[in-house]
Amino acid sequence: MKKENQMQLVIRRYGLPFIATLMMLGCENHDAPGPQPGQGPSPSVKIAQPLSQEVTEWDEYTGRIEAVNSVDIRARVSGYLEKVNFKAGDKVKKGDLLFLVDPKPFMAQLNYAKAELERAKSRHDLARNDLVRAERLFRVKAISEEEHDARNKGLRETIAAVQSAQANVESARLNLEFTKVRAPIDGRIGRELITAGNVVNGGGTEATLLTFIVSTDPVYVYADADERSVLKYRRQAQQGGRGSLSDEGIPVELAVADETNFPHQGYLDYIAPREDAATGTLTLRGVFANPDELLSPGFFARMKIRQSAPYTAVLVPDRALGADQAQRFVWVVNQQNQVEYRKVEIGALIGQSRVITQGLKPDEWVVIEGIQKLKPGIKVNPERITLTAQERL
Repeated sequence: MKKENQMQLVIRRYGLPFIATLMMLGCENHDAPGPQPGQGPSPSVKIAQPLSQEVTEWDEYTGRIEAVNSVDIRARVSGYLEKVNFKAGDKVKKGDLLFLVDPKPFMAQLNYAKAELERAKSRHDLARNDLVRAERLFRVKAISEEEHDARNKGLRETIAAVQSAQANVESARLNLEFTKVRAPIDGRIGRELITAGNVVNGGGTEATLLTFIVSTDPVYVYADADERSVLKYRRQAQQGGRGSLSDEGIPVELAVADETNFPHQGYLDYIAPREDAATGTLTLRGVFANPDELLSPGFFARMKIRQSAPYTAVLVPDRALGADQAQRFVWVVNQQNQVEYRKVEIGALIGQSRVITQGLKPDEWVVIEGIQKLKPGIKVNPERITLTAQERL
């Protein structure tokens, strides 16, 4: 009776909703106890000790391949294009005949200029003889001073006329030579942009473009880097005992579109002396041998530049790292097969592995696979594996 009275007092004081909530909490505590540590199977994970080996850090850029030498071949004289003397895409040597403009009009001009030169020389000889006679006569007062001066000036005029005629002969000879369009450099030639039978314009801004030649070995690769990176490369060059990058060159590596690694070796030979204020970058240039002509001017390429000297580093596969906001961490398994949350400081990415600069020792065991299942302090069923150098490729 007392219990019923007490229950009625509680109901009147707190209300039925409060009593119902207490009863539900009581049922949950008795019927659904929380999981206890150690219950259930331990998760299986793969663990390994970090690699400790010598590494070199590289910066990667996207650039474009350019020819060391590139020449547009244009007509130097106007006339009828008589012959094309190459096949599109041929390799050519400096001095090879590429095009022939009809030489007959230029041969006629040369012959005319030579004839004018002979006429000028003949006049010069006559004027010189006249002056010799005039000097004899002037000494005996047989001619006036004015007549003597006129003969002297006439000789000088014929000298100028001979020089002018000689220049015309040389110009005509050059024009005749320019009818033979020759390769100015070694390289690979493009297609003919105008075929035989057409008339071409020579000289000046309206000169007809006939084809182009690009050198193929070696090639340049241009990329843009920020000023911090450039300062790093320059300091590296100074620490290596080089006065500038061009003395020996910082090593660089190259890959084109269908290559996953960087098989082409070269060196950095140039950094632009002035920063582009619009982009905040400086242009870098790498030089690469290209004996098989795999690298074509105009290709996009990825270029890696060495940013550090070789050093010994602790490496773990990048997939073993977790992220907790801005903090990076790994799971370390102790001797009791319990996992520990370990904050680490990371460095460069070397292939598929990450340099650990702080927080991890080479003899500790790190979870490599299965990190999604882990919580601090739980026991795991570890499978020990050994990392190899391939893990960082």
